[in-house]
Amino acid sequence: MKIARIEDLHCEAGWRVWSFLKITADDGTVGWSEYNESYGAKGLTAVIRGLGERLLGLDPRPVERLTAWMHALTRPHPGGIAQMAIAAIENALVDLKARALGVPVAALLGGPVRDRLRLYWSHAGSYRLRFHELVGTPPLRDLEGCRALAAEIKSRGFTAMKTNIFLFDRDPPEMWQPGFAHQPGWPELNVDRATLRRIERQMAAFREGAGPEVDLLLDLNFNFKTEGYLEVLRAIEPFDLLWLEIDLMDPAALAWIRRQARTPIASCESLFHRRQFRPFLEQQAVDVAIVDVPWNGISESMKIASLCETFSVNCAPHNFYGNLSTAMSAHFCAAIPNFRIMEIDIDDVPWKDEVVTPPRIENGHLLLGDAPGWGVEVNEAAIRRRAPG
Repeated sequence: MKIARIEDLHCEAGWRVWSFLKITADDGTVGWSEYNESYGAKGLTAVIRGLGERLLGLDPRPVERLTAWMHALTRPHPGGIAQMAIAAIENALVDLKARALGVPVAALLGGPVRDRLRLYWSHAGSYRLRFHELVGTPPLRDLEGCRALAAEIKSRGFTAMKTNIFLFDRDPPEMWQPGFAHQPGWPELNVDRATLRRIERQMAAFREGAGPEVDLLLDLNFNFKTEGYLEVLRAIEPFDLLWLEIDLMDPAALAWIRRQARTPIASCESLFHRRQFRPFLEQQAVDVAIVDVPWNGISESMKIASLCETFSVNCAPHNFYGNLSTAMSAHFCAAIPNFRIMEIDIDDVPWKDEVVTPPRIENGHLLLGDAPGWGVEVNEAAIRRRAPG
């Protein structure tokens, strides 16, 4: 078996683009992966194409050897876009190998440990602020809307939900995102009393709507610095969160925050490779390590989870992409022993399920099937119909 073709395909997905990699062997076996170029990774496709050219004519099955070779080729600039490119290729190779063998990817990884994965509804309300027409939902305009949304999520069988910080005093309402240079407050990223009160009122509304039995999570992204994260921690303590999610690239600072916290801390979704995770684990900076499978690759993600296990830390996937990414993350969650909970976006554009087979969800859990590879099918025609202009 030899690699005959490596192709990238792209699909308009509302406020971003879904990107897919297709690797075809000379016997017709195909492997797929999903990758993401829409969030700070412009140029990723060009790097994938450059690496892919080097793989043509090689046997796709010794994935570990090919991945190690790609790391050697990119040695002068490890991590970042180079790692994301390697991951996209690795994920497609693993799917191809599993399909050739007629087994699910989780079986190649030593699993599954479980075939039922607890989910949390991610970005609860976030897309309804600006993209409600695209996702086909009522607009989110106030705290009463937060209560109603939390009740809706609970009624649909989900036992956990994650939200972001909303600014209902803006017209139209929007997410609080100074860490991404979207509002005043950047680059200082200071917290103020008005923001803390917004967070308190919003989380109170979600708790009222969800009731006491549903887990709440709050994602702060990169929107504060150490002082601000500590202030928010004090503000949200009464709401009994499953975790507070913080993006902070200094493991010592995050460890300091965790030592002050009664609420569990989740982080690391922006990290690459075991080398970047290691200092966060050594300094006991997180309760839950978030691993991005499309960014790191399924093999490297498994190694990260194994490293986390040695520090008694559980893992959760970073999964706010399309259905193929959900399948990839699900096989990761199924195969690791130290699984916490899985992220999924439910609010999305209506053609999401046309492009890739949707996951099977029952009572807030994803049910993993036993189909070969990632267990989903990619509709190339649907992707091409919605190619970005």
